[in-house]
Amino acid sequence: MKLIVAIIKPFKLDEVKDALNEIGIEGITVSEVKGFGRQKGHTELYRGAEYVVDFIPKIKMEIAVSDDLVTKVADTIQNTAKTGRIGDGKIFIIPLEEAVRIRTGEKGSDAI
Repeated sequence: MKLIVAIIKPFKLDEVKDALNEIGIEGITVSEVKGFGRQKGHTELYRGAEYVVDFIPKIKMEIAVSDDLVTKVADTIQNTAKTGRIGDGKIFIIPLEEAVRIRTGEKGSDAI
């Protein structure tokens, strides 16, 4: 099992969610986060004063999948979230030791 963590642009969330539903992914955890990478934020004007916005709003998606779905899910996220512009985000794939469904006690792949 793997945990796929994807950081994407907020306006791409619905499109990515729909694409993941189409390939059979049922469970996704989504968080609104702020951060920056190479983008290093940007400057904005407010009432004539310029200021730097260091942390850019992003969406963090977490998806637990069985090993056979990792490539398919990562490719789907990459192809759907891509705009071709700086700040499109990142995908991290992390080993997942165990998963337990609280309601039933199921473990491993059965829990996801």
